[in-house]
Amino acid sequence: MDDSSALSAPDGLPTVEHVASMIDHSLLRPELTTAEVVDGLGIARRCRTASACVRPSDVARAVDALAGSGVMVATVIGFPHGSTTTATKVAEVAEALSLGADEFDMVLHIGALCGGEGDYVGRDIRAVVEAAEGRTVKVILENAYLTLEEKILGCHLAEEAGAAFVKTSTGYAPSGATLEDIILMRAAVSPHVGVKAAGGVRTLDALLAMEAAGATRFGATATVAILDELRLRRTTQAGPGR
Repeated sequence: MDDSSALSAPDGLPTVEHVASMIDHSLLRPELTTAEVVDGLGIARRCRTASACVRPSDVARAVDALAGSGVMVATVIGFPHGSTTTATKVAEVAEALSLGADEFDMVLHIGALCGGEGDYVGRDIRAVVEAAEGRTVKVILENAYLTLEEKILGCHLAEEAGAAFVKTSTGYAPSGATLEDIILMRAAVSPHVGVKAAGGVRTLDALLAMEAAGATRFGATATVAILDELRLRRTTQAGPGR
């Protein structure tokens, strides 16, 4: 997929390259077959997304499929409930790191956060950050289960532990990313910490609204539809002869 023609943005629309560079193409559904994962990795490569976010068992396959593309390989830790032990999360990171993973999306211990065990949650995150050896760690709060105060605390704990991003959702809770949560999370962390929206980001309009609110990365399965809609709008707004 050649996006070289999308280097300027008519009427304020972002470039296709810019939007693709914010997307972690998600390949996490439990029922995905090997063939479907391979197809999805091809989409990430052609679209030049920021990463393909794959199940731990697919990391080696993703590293091979994306070699030389500039698309990173992300995987999930403690997914989707966050309730594995810290030692297990660290072991997951170590194995994925040895296979070539570039980024790690970890689920914090939701029950511990809800129960006021902030010290435990912070130690759990820090152990994963340290195990990642400088690679990007995104901390999934799973906001559907949290109060406003718990969301803010989760953001603070993630930043204090050295995480690079805070993330709204796994995509497997009762609800996913909301505009209100993006605004809240952006305000809760320092400017150098990114905010990732995931769960229900299926349209270009939703993505652009959340970017305007402060999101800097997006987990999406509808990558092709989002980028195709952007191409269509750019072509339409450019008009004939422009």
